[in-house]
Amino acid sequence: MLPIIPSHLPNSPVYRKAIEIVTLSRNISTYLNYDLVNLEADGSENPHIYVSGDIVQQSVSLVPQIAKAEQEHFADRKYKHVAALRQLTNRLYKNCLRLERCNSNGKDYLPILRYELKTFKKLQRSWMLGL
Repeated sequence: MLPIIPSHLPNSPVYRKAIEIVTLSRNISTYLNYDLVNLEADGSENPHIYVSGDIVQQSVSLVPQIAKAEQEHFADRKYKHVAALRQLTNRLYKNCLRLERCNSNGKDYLPILRYELKTFKKLQRSWMLGL
């Protein structure tokens, strides 16, 4: 179940950056999948194909965590969502690094996503202070 998004949240820089990351990760994953869908020389599938799906899943999970943290009234529960958001961001960054080692033309776009994640982390720090 998706949380109800507060009316002020779409104006938030951290929310807008999360939406940008979702769009960017979906586009990169789609581009990578064309190269990664082919079988390896020994007939096995490329292990990076699942990591490309992970970046989409993790980026889509950013927005609900932001909304949950904004809606929560109790500080300990609020920071639980903030910790989950930080963990998702770190995993997403590490998966980008993993995908940069794959054999695909699309890996050239992953530094752009990593740059956006760094910007998101900076926004996230200032957003957390305002919670």
